[in-house]
Amino acid sequence: MNFLACDLGGTKVLLGIFEKVINDDSPKLLFKKKYKSSNWDSFDLILEDFLKNECKNIAHPSTACFAVAGPLYNNQAKIINLSWNISGNALQNKFNFKSCELINDFAVQVYGIPYLTNNQYSTILNGSHHKAANNDLHAIVGAGTGLGIARGIISGKKVKVLASEGGHVEYSPKSKLEWELKIWLKNYLKVERISCERIISGTGLSRIAEWRLSKPDAQNHPLQKYIKGINIFDAARKELPEKICNLSKEGDQLMIEVEGIWLGAYASLLGDVALQELCLGGLWISGGTASKHFKNFKSDLFMKQFFDKGRLKDILKTIPMKVILDEEFGLFSAACRAKMLLET
Repeated sequence: MNFLACDLGGTKVLLGIFEKVINDDSPKLLFKKKYKSSNWDSFDLILEDFLKNECKNIAHPSTACFAVAGPLYNNQAKIINLSWNISGNALQNKFNFKSCELINDFAVQVYGIPYLTNNQYSTILNGSHHKAANNDLHAIVGAGTGLGIARGIISGKKVKVLASEGGHVEYSPKSKLEWELKIWLKNYLKVERISCERIISGTGLSRIAEWRLSKPDAQNHPLQKYIKGINIFDAARKELPEKICNLSKEGDQLMIEVEGIWLGAYASLLGDVALQELCLGGLWISGGTASKHFKNFKSDLFMKQFFDKGRLKDILKTIPMKVILDEEFGLFSAACRAKMLLET
């Protein structure tokens, strides 16, 4: 039997038809297609095109799971960037699914963890497991456009998702330089509070660079012209993180410094999450930046900040830490959840 999965964001929609295979727990992809959200007036039209035109020679899916970037309530969601209102019940009736579920696009990733194959992730800390320890608790953290955090209890193939808004906790500077960054950012954004997401995200990396470029010794930096050419909420800003990382790789000292501040803040947050959750099953790094920064996650700078938890640093040595390398893990996880719906 077939099932449908969707990773639905503000800029793109990724849809896939998957098949349940005997003696194989992982969902098997039959066909997928990516749509640009802004080209369509509604999500219903995208789904109709996908099922009726792109998948007309594939058996209609029995169940569906839609991972949605937006607030959810009672199987309904609103995609703020597009003003789309989506109802799981309405989609179920219109497209004849036996069951249809909407879920947060980050929390859904917990469903994918027990079905991961070796080529989808890599381990950076093994952790020192103890037989008496509860290894069912997992936490997943991911920096991309924003910063997502979710938890889950995984016992075999049984999964209980515990959603979180931990990415919006207060950012806590650990040095005089980071305090300066926080004050600058509060003034720049005209806000009274700086969350971790303001720093630990692709957007955050850009803000750190803008702060660093505002200093007198950076007035002749090659990024100055680019920065001055975009507004505070300009869409062109989305290209800035990649430019920063490329310059860092090329040996640009200012951008190496910027990337180091971002990476240190990320490592420190991961250490905090590990202590808060005691996720002995695994601490997973996901999100759009995960595969791009894999080498940085193994660096001395990252590890130093991760373990910098005073008297409790030894606890972190018991927690396995792994990086999701599959850039379409959101779709894969939604497929895992759709498969579970098929089996209930």
